[in-house]
Amino acid sequence: MKVKSPQEIAVMREGGKILADIVRQLESRVKPGVTTKELDALAQNLFSRYGKASFKGYNGFPCSICTSINEEIVHGVPSDRVLKEGDILSIDAGLFYKGFHSDMATTVAVGSVDSEVARLIRATKKALKRGIKKLRPGITVGDLGNTIERYVESQGFCVADGLCGHGIGVNLHEKPDILNYGLRHKGEILPEGLVICIEPMLCLGKPDIDYCQNGITIKTKDNSISAHFEHTIAITSNGAEVLTV
Repeated sequence: MKVKSPQEIAVMREGGKILADIVRQLESRVKPGVTTKELDALAQNLFSRYGKASFKGYNGFPCSICTSINEEIVHGVPSDRVLKEGDILSIDAGLFYKGFHSDMATTVAVGSVDSEVARLIRATKKALKRGIKKLRPGITVGDLGNTIERYVESQGFCVADGLCGHGIGVNLHEKPDILNYGLRHKGEILPEGLVICIEPMLCLGKPDIDYCQNGITIKTKDNSISAHFEHTIAITSNGAEVLTV
């Protein structure tokens, strides 16, 4: 695990603030009739002003952001697909700024959505908040995952199997893996100065996952709706500091 100095966290704070602004601008453009490729073009323009998109070219990913629709959980590839009323869209974005990455995701309703889908979105966002509130030096990965898992199950949803958050810094993905489930007091101990991404991915149906035909995008196996929220967070002596705000 790569602990960051206060100076490095300060740089990541700068980058996180920029990324949060980019994501909010993208979020404001989501409406029926828009294509995800149009959102990606806007994202690329915004990224080019400050640094570069973390995802473009990463493991062969062809675009600047991930745009996952409905049953797609993560790694959705922007395309000419037109968003329609009742869809939900997860936007996942990363910025490489002054030598460090930041990573953030949000899920947006496209117009009016089914009440249970709206509840799924709220629960996913709340699961992330629960995880952030739990975070402090000395807890384990299992403590964090258990907090998220128990809340999700109390709402009648489940977390997607095998998908998790991660450490972040000079590299987009660093140790440790940050699971959305786990056992208390188990797993790696999280130290002060570590920067991680917590990213609950909740499913309306079963937790089993599968790949879409493009071999990149991960979806729910039963084609049920999924939602995704993520922040980049520094572990400080006072608890958690969200950097992507």
